[in-house]
Amino acid sequence: MKRLLAAAGAGVLLVVAASVLPDPLAADYAAILAPPSPAHPLGTDQLGRDVAARLLAGARLTLGLTVATLLVTSVTGTVAGMTAAMIGGPLGRTVPRIADLLAALPTILVGLIAAAVLGPGLPSILAAVCAVGWTPFARQAYHLTIAEKTREYVIAARSLGAGPVHVIVREIAPNIGGPLFAHLLLRFAGTLLTVSGLSFLGLGVQPPDPEWGAMVAEGRNHLFDAPHLVLAPAAAVVLTATLAVVASSSWRTRGRGSRR
Repeated sequence: MKRLLAAAGAGVLLVVAASVLPDPLAADYAAILAPPSPAHPLGTDQLGRDVAARLLAGARLTLGLTVATLLVTSVTGTVAGMTAAMIGGPLGRTVPRIADLLAALPTILVGLIAAAVLGPGLPSILAAVCAVGWTPFARQAYHLTIAEKTREYVIAARSLGAGPVHVIVREIAPNIGGPLFAHLLLRFAGTLLTVSGLSFLGLGVQPPDPEWGAMVAEGRNHLFDAPHLVLAPAAAVVLTATLAVVASSSWRTRGRGSRR
């Protein structure tokens, strides 16, 4: 309950801040590269746009893309891994083998290929991250399901006539949900860095739309005369990724799911 209240409070603060801060796309040529001040808490960029407003607006794109790709990759990978483990045999082992093969491909390389085919933008990011991002979920779900399917409660359910879908949904999934969710939180950090990295390289969100990685790329030419242009979005990425890793570690220490 305390965590829900904290999250709700943070959401309210973000909404209030978004209503108070200026338009993130509004240029003010009289305040170009202004340092942090009461009028501009994080300063302004090379076009006089408020960095704090752009950082908050960029959170919607950066975190929204991260969450969207995680939902797609986690569901796809988990279903594929659990299904392959239940099928078993040579056919079932093809899924982890394909996952191992795709996991060897750097996401940045896949992003370059996607940008060459689709052009820079959101479709390139989604295609690159989703093409590779499902593999760790598939491998973990596969190995966890292999370990659970030989336990007594699964054998008992099968002996009572339970079908594969019932066994997966009602028996195995609740017992491997803890490790899978902890892995999801851990992958959040990696996915966030990938999304920001692709935008930093110019393969993702295009100017003038604010995105944390793109903001770092735009501000790197002013690293010495206006370091706040790089430090603010970079700190947002690092802090968010760190919080996700800490949350993953905290979840792991609480237990790895209920055991029957």
